[in-house]
Amino acid sequence: MDALQNVLAVIVVLGLLITFHEFGHFWVARRCGVKVLRFSVGFGKPLWSRVDRHGTEFAIAAIPLGGYVKMLDEREGPVDPGERDRAFNRKSVWARIAIVAAGPIANFLLALVAYWALFVYGTTTVAPVIGDVDAGSPAAMGGLASGQEIVSVEGERTPSWNDVNLRLIGAIGVDGELRVTTRDADAGEAGPSSANAGLATHAVPVQHWLVRQDPPRPMASLGITPWRPPVPAVLDRVLPESPASQAGLAANDRIISVDDAPIADWSAFVAVVRDNPERTLALVVERDGRRQSLTLTPASRESGETSIGYVGAASQAPTWPARYQREIRYGPIEAIGQAVSKTGEMTWLTADSIRKMIVGWISPSNLSGPITIARIAGDSARSGLETFIGFLAYLSISLGVLNLLPIPVLDGGHLVYYVVELIRGRPVSETVQAMGLRIGVALVATLMIAALYFDLMRL
Repeated sequence: MDALQNVLAVIVVLGLLITFHEFGHFWVARRCGVKVLRFSVGFGKPLWSRVDRHGTEFAIAAIPLGGYVKMLDEREGPVDPGERDRAFNRKSVWARIAIVAAGPIANFLLALVAYWALFVYGTTTVAPVIGDVDAGSPAAMGGLASGQEIVSVEGERTPSWNDVNLRLIGAIGVDGELRVTTRDADAGEAGPSSANAGLATHAVPVQHWLVRQDPPRPMASLGITPWRPPVPAVLDRVLPESPASQAGLAANDRIISVDDAPIADWSAFVAVVRDNPERTLALVVERDGRRQSLTLTPASRESGETSIGYVGAASQAPTWPARYQREIRYGPIEAIGQAVSKTGEMTWLTADSIRKMIVGWISPSNLSGPITIARIAGDSARSGLETFIGFLAYLSISLGVLNLLPIPVLDGGHLVYYVVELIRGRPVSETVQAMGLRIGVALVATLMIAALYFDLMRL
């Protein structure tokens, strides 16, 4: 069932992103007087198509991993003399720039609208309160302590753990110190804007922060464990055909003991399972008010150089105290500025991450392909509409940024040609464009193969 949900979620996500991207090209092309021959979502044989009164064929094709807008162009075939003024290649360089740039711009606009909707609707997040700090860690040397709420990193507000992670990931490569501002968690009960009482700024020492760490683990690298309420050892769901299912465990079972040792909470049960791969354990569980005995044999899987156990079960979500929850909500007008700021922030983070990957600060293994996108899309859909829309916005920004890379065959490569044409006063030669096309196809194919390889390695 999860696999089916993942497939459906990625089809919805990619379908929306591709449609918006190609509609950007299509809409501006029409406004510039260019005849559009085909608007296709997907590649390959059309599964559905129709032709409008302007002669444009709209199609949905079999392979949902991209799309294209085919325009009238004398370089791609003969054009009737009466329609030459509607050919893409006959338009001014500024018109061509507008048409090509419209696709990525449409992706940024989609993200902006998605963030605006989230800010207006409002979201409730968990305050980034520190649980434990490892002795001798960078966090400890910087004076961070249990019970403090992280309110900003490098001067940027952090109302949630997601924001803390984004700020720390954005600081990859910093050599010296990270500025982290905290306050006592109880001081923030009225919300993040309540008061500045108890604020303290810490200089956390770091060296080549997260460089080449695969994958980046900002919390562990700082030596911080986020605060969490106790999680009861109660099952929320059990995966079919998993060790937990084979043992007879079911949703709402409470784990009382394992091998006669009492289980205080979910983390204690997880620790026992991880430490006992392929070893039969005697469980006592409480079900519907009655206790019964079961035997459970955790399966084994590799984690680095060691084997750990797993059973294929998840716990019920804990209840968070009200003082550790933060609501983020804005009015329709104020939300516009917040959405623009968030879109710009995520665009910069994406572009800067690509730069750091090129210079070697971020491992290429962080590339994600369709398998990872499908998994995350499915997980975000199961987590709720807010999470799904946030993921959609981020992926839309990523698509926009990637398409603006100066690689021939991508929108950014075409824009480079047109900028050169503006400077030289004449188009780039067909020979150079053909050579660039081959290089661009090779680069994009290499990236796709690498992303798919890393996807399979994650499985």
